[in-house]
Amino acid sequence: MQPVDCLSVGVVVADHLCTPIDHLPRPGELVVCDSLPLSIGGCAANVAMNLARVGVSVGLVGGVGQDVFGRFVSETLQNAGVETSDLRRHADVGTAGTLIVNVLGEDRRFIHARGASALLTVSDIPIARVRAAKVLYVGGYLLLPALERPGELARLFGEARTAGVTTVLDVVLPGAQDHWSKLRDVLAETDVFLPNDDEAAAITGQPDPLRAAQQFVQAGAKAVVITCGQRGTLLVTADFRVCTQTYPTQFVGATGAGDAFDAGYIAGLLAGADAEGCLRWGSALGASCVRSVSATESVFTRAAALEFMQQYELPMERL
Repeated sequence: MQPVDCLSVGVVVADHLCTPIDHLPRPGELVVCDSLPLSIGGCAANVAMNLARVGVSVGLVGGVGQDVFGRFVSETLQNAGVETSDLRRHADVGTAGTLIVNVLGEDRRFIHARGASALLTVSDIPIARVRAAKVLYVGGYLLLPALERPGELARLFGEARTAGVTTVLDVVLPGAQDHWSKLRDVLAETDVFLPNDDEAAAITGQPDPLRAAQQFVQAGAKAVVITCGQRGTLLVTADFRVCTQTYPTQFVGATGAGDAFDAGYIAGLLAGADAEGCLRWGSALGASCVRSVSATESVFTRAAALEFMQQYELPMERL
């Protein structure tokens, strides 16, 4: 098996979406939409799909069920060029699913079943494949109960860093609880932490993204990148701070935009870009993602991303 540049680990989902409707149905009401797409979803799957689209060799570690949705997810990943030998197919549980309701002028609403993703453990992640990669990405942490056993992911990240592998972490929060206790030791072994502003505030209790980022850096994260939707992005390290605005784009839906940003940032890392270059890559793929309701359908190819970044400037300001 050939080594991959990025090993993407975490949540793998079949997304059930509706194109935008003008209002939520009242009890007993039927509301008609243009289509009800079935799409691949979940942080790890989305990042893998998007990296493959920009020409990065990528493998996926996660789990699906032996059901029609698991087959759909597996075939979609393979057709995109993602290496899936470490995608486990469980006989006793279904594939994770998310129902995503899009209402015009409002943020998305999510209903999620954890399914097979909830069974993912650190022991499912082959250490030889980790050491052979250049980037280890874990997406959906805090929505993966079996991956959150105390100390295990932190030890894996530590082994990866010892081998010269860059560790990248993103989270999904399943409601209000003590997230900090599960996150603190992992942050100490994390090179790039990529929450959005709502997640950062919920974890730290700090509504100001800059204060939240500083708390993550103080906990040991080497770089913290907080995405703030249409308000842009903030990057903070121990000695560097920069904020960006956003690229121009046609907005249809925000599903997967954060994962597209993650994939772009990783693509920038692998291309040898500096911090500002990685922000351009992330922001470009994020801007391309929101042109459709699904998480990966409209994400740029590598050629399209490079052309877009040459055509448009991403406003930045050092703080």
